[in-house]
Parts: sequence; structure tokens; C-alpha cells
Amino acid sequence: MFKAQTEKRVAVFFANGLEECEALVLTDLLFRAGVPCDKVSITDNLAVTSSHEVTVVCDRTIADDDFDFDAYDMLVLPGGMPGTKNLRACEPLCDAVRAFATSGRMVAAICAAPSILAELGLLEGRAATSNPNFQHVLAEHGAKVQQGAVVTDGNLMTSKGLGTAVELGLELVRHFLGDAAVEDVKRKIVYQG
Repeated sequence: MFKAQTEKRVAVFFANGLEECEALVLTDLLFRAGVPCDKVSITDNLAVTSSHEVTVVCDRTIADDDFDFDAYDMLVLPGGMPGTKNLRACEPLCDAVRAFATSGRMVAAICAAPSILAELGLLEGRAATSNPNFQHVLAEHGAKVQQGAVVTDGNLMTSKGLGTAVELGLELVRHFLGDAAVEDVKRKIVYQG
């Protein structure tokens, strides 16, 4: 049963072709910690099919009449292919990511998705990471590429991929609720890292 521990809200964006485990691990850890989190489809359909042909039913779509990016305190971009390309092609989402990042609001991206932040010009001179196959995109757009599992530079969090999704999820929890909440979630999921 979900019990909110904060009034802050997170939107995790789902595109066809996404890496479903990255998105769902992040959503799950936020849920366990009590951080309100919506699974948001970037299409007009609640059902989104991953790159591994797993269909996930989202809570909302950006096409909903009452959908408002500004109702959230953090936007999260999962990776996967062609999911990352589909996120990148979604102009309303990219406009919102740019607005959040440039105004100091939180944006997180994992795996290939940090390449979106790079292409939007948001990583120039900033520390970031991504899936190793996309680190050249970050470098080409002026990012200071790091090799850590999760890299936070101000209001931007980036992570390498599915293997680092738990670490990113814990950092999201830490951002909203602090260290004690992270330790609580680690116990709940029997985290050994």
C-alpha cells in the first residue's frame, strides 16, 4: 500500500521501445519510499511496449487534457532503443526537459537517455554519464564524461544503464527523503551493494 512521504511528485516517461526494467525499477523504488510517481506515456495510449516486447500500462499520457509537466518536481527519462529516440522525437517532452533543466528543477536520465540531455545542450561543461555506447554523444556536446554508476551535477542526475538502476533509484529517494529513507529502502529490497 502506497503511503506518501512527501508532496513532491515525479514523472517517469514511457516511450515505445524503452528499457522497461530501468523505468520500472526507478518507479518501484520511489513507490516503496513513498515518493508519488506517475508512469507517463508520451503517446496518446496508456499501453507502451518495451524493446523486449513487454507491455506496460501507464498512469497518464502527455495527451491527457489535464496533463501538466509543471505538476511534477522531477522528470525522469529511461533508456532503451528505440525508446530513447522516441523520447527525443517528442517535442513537448524535450521542451519540458529543457525548461526544467535551465530553471534548476530536477531531471534524471539513464542508459542512452542522457544523450537527449546532451543533444538539448544541457550537459555542456557538466559532469554526466551514460551507457558506454552513448558517452561519445555526451563528450561531443561538451559534457565531462564520468565513469560512476550515478553522476549528479546540480539538478541533473545521469546513470549508466539497467545495471545501475537501483543506484539511481536510491539517489532519487535520497534527493527527496534523505539518507534514512535510502537505508529503509535498501533493507526492504535486501540491497547488497
